[in-house]
Amino acid sequence: MNSRSIIRIENMKKLYGMGDIQVRALDGVSLEIKEGEFVAVMGPSGSGKSTLMNIIGCLDRPTEGKYFLDDEDVSEKSKEELAHIRNRKLGFIFQSYNLLGRTSALENVTLPLMYNRSADLTIEERKEKAQAALELVGLGERTEHQPHELSGGQQQRVAIARALINDPVLILADEPTGNLDTRSGEEILALLHNLHEQRRTIVMVTHDPEIAEHVQRVISLRDGLIEFDKQNGKKIIRELREGVHS
Repeated sequence: MNSRSIIRIENMKKLYGMGDIQVRALDGVSLEIKEGEFVAVMGPSGSGKSTLMNIIGCLDRPTEGKYFLDDEDVSEKSKEELAHIRNRKLGFIFQSYNLLGRTSALENVTLPLMYNRSADLTIEERKEKAQAALELVGLGERTEHQPHELSGGQQQRVAIARALINDPVLILADEPTGNLDTRSGEEILALLHNLHEQRRTIVMVTHDPEIAEHVQRVISLRDGLIEFDKQNGKKIIRELREGVHS
């Protein structure tokens, strides 16, 4: 049985500026990402990688072309509509974690539920859901810790729990290991692999070819076009997977 499309992009263009100084950040990109895929997006500075991810993340709109997220055409949605779609369908993981200081891990994870108009949950139900998400990433005993009381790897786990809280159709990870030491980075990669095995759809931006080797598929951009799109196979390292559970 074929998987459904989570991302479908058709002849997407994104233009900045006007006249002679017009820049084609994206110049006719078409791609499809199916449910359950783990994809890395790569490319040098100026390749269009960030522009593509902003559009995929419903933070921007294309100048031309179509973008279907979970079979919904979001190409011409208003800013308010895009904000609602981001909260309901997308989970974000950032290089710098983007956690609220002086706020517990539990409260950080609960935050997206407060903006989800379709989640009619009591305060206690929100806490229970956040607790379950933290347990999923191995932080069930750190719920009351604030970010400054957690290591970088633990902060990123909180961010992953927050990304999962609304059960998104797509997880977007922007250089999720960029601020971490090697060991912590490996643990985060192993955790992402575990989520992938649960049929989560993950798109990860990375500049590191070694990290890209550990995903299922790599899409590389250059000059606003797809340079290559290749299947990698899944290169899961047993030691990393075991490290998440130790």
